[in-house]
Amino acid sequence: MKSTSYYPVIMTADVAGTVAFYRSHFAFEALFESDWYVHLQSAEDEKVTLAVLDYRHETVPEAGRKPVTGLLLNFEVEDPDAVHARLEAAGVPILKDLCDEDFGQRHFIAADPNGVMIDVIKPIPPSPAFAAMYDASALPQE
Repeated sequence: MKSTSYYPVIMTADVAGTVAFYRSHFAFEALFESDWYVHLQSAEDEKVTLAVLDYRHETVPEAGRKPVTGLLLNFEVEDPDAVHARLEAAGVPILKDLCDEDFGQRHFIAADPNGVMIDVIKPIPPSPAFAAMYDASALPQE
């Protein structure tokens, strides 16, 4: 199978509120917009996309009609410190404060209106113990 695209779909009862959150705080724009489904694309990178779907819509199989739970979205950015300051000032819930991890990330975790966790990450050099676990092609550099 050759994938041609991949994107997460957040299933929620509040499509408009969720879309507004990602537009406002993460610079997404709508490529398709209805009252039950919105396909978003980053204004900064066309390869970064996300969709929001009303979980009660008839196209969702009955067994799967549940709002989102247990989801963590990772956004790799150039300056997590600036994003942290901006989101904190906007009142976005910060669940894990900004820190450096031995496994090779400077990051923090925020939450969207549905409780979806958003991990804002900048890869950094890992500790020697963690560096040994990386494939050489994936080892974060300064």
